[in-house]
Amino acid sequence: MTEEPILDELDRRILNTLQTDASHTNAELAELVHVSPPTCLRRVKQLTEGGVIERQVAIVNPDKVGARLTAIVEITLDVQAAERMDQFEKLAALENAVMQCYRVAPGPDFVLIVQVPDMPAYHALAHRLFTSHANVRNVKAYFSTHRSKFDTRIAV
Repeated sequence: MTEEPILDELDRRILNTLQTDASHTNAELAELVHVSPPTCLRRVKQLTEGGVIERQVAIVNPDKVGARLTAIVEITLDVQAAERMDQFEKLAALENAVMQCYRVAPGPDFVLIVQVPDMPAYHALAHRLFTSHANVRNVKAYFSTHRSKFDTRIAV
């Protein structure tokens, strides 16, 4: 297990600001968190190199790009040996429509968050990832009818 980094108040201000909008220039970010640009740049570099900041991305509205169907899918495997769990996890990671994949306990073995254009696309994904995979015993899917909250921020 990796050691959790010690974050001071400046690190927290930087992280909270970047989680709200990562498009700020270093100068803008420095001004927003009340430090000099060189200090800000050094801290962001340390947070990135230390793995606290994994990556910076643009969050795309799924409705604007035709990925209107969100499914939350529970997967139970027939055999839960470590290598079989790893095998399924790797297959899920290869699917572009699988946005998130979690090993969970108790209950199912995995919970997936899937984003696809429509039900035919979900069925194609289900065939590729679930029904053609010999170790999948049970699939339970929930289809979102309304997204009332979506956030990527973590309280720091």
